[in-house]
Amino acid sequence: MGMTPWIVSLWVLNKFKARSRERLISIRLAVNYTGVPTISTQPEQQYIEGLGYIIGDLSCKFNARSPLIRCAVNPFGLCKDCSHYESIDT
Repeated sequence: MGMTPWIVSLWVLNKFKARSRERLISIRLAVNYTGVPTISTQPEQQYIEGLGYIIGDLSCKFNARSPLIRCAVNPFGLCKDCSHYESIDT
């Protein structure tokens, strides 16, 4: 009778470890999945090896180099008509 709580807690702990391990494996698979590069759907979107898809004009100083945001000044507008464009060499 004195061993029952110990055995039950050991069983619960093993179940918890197994469930946690399964969740970690599924998270690792989701994070490590890079997918196959697809055809560009965004205007001004470019594929760069090692970085993935980047939107916006990469020669602009304010470009975020991100697939989600173009830049800090004009995050959703197109780069070609942006009045805040500054070349990186400047």
